[in-house]
Amino acid sequence: MRIVVQRVSEASVTINEQIVADIQTGLLVLVGIEDADGDEDIDWLAPKIANLRIFGDSDGVMNLSVQDISGDIIVVSQFTLHALTKKGNRPSYIKAARPEIAIPLYERFVSKLHAETGRQIQTGEFGADMKVRLLNDGPVTILIDSRKRE
Repeated sequence: MRIVVQRVSEASVTINEQIVADIQTGLLVLVGIEDADGDEDIDWLAPKIANLRIFGDSDGVMNLSVQDISGDIIVVSQFTLHALTKKGNRPSYIKAARPEIAIPLYERFVSKLHAETGRQIQTGEFGADMKVRLLNDGPVTILIDSRKRE
């Protein structure tokens, strides 16, 4: 799984001109799933994100997690995180999992993140044409890949 975590001052997801998710301070988490992903990836990523210390403490040092600040989270599926761009100019998405594999994993990831944080996790809609609006705070953007675990 490839995850992009963005620290936000605000974020929202709109589908068909209707806001389906809306948060203030917290995380916008973009999730890309490939065929090889499974529960072990979810079990590694969810606590990593829940405890990622990227919010400033009283000294302005990134020392607090989204849980520490009682922040909110939006999770959005994004198959384009697995785009292959080595050849030509048109990205290939062959590594991205098909919906019958990706949707259950996406739903388990959201559930696991909820269990880790004890907070409601807002989401977009898998496969929908979404408009994602965010105000990146920092900017802080972290890429996490469960295959590399760096």
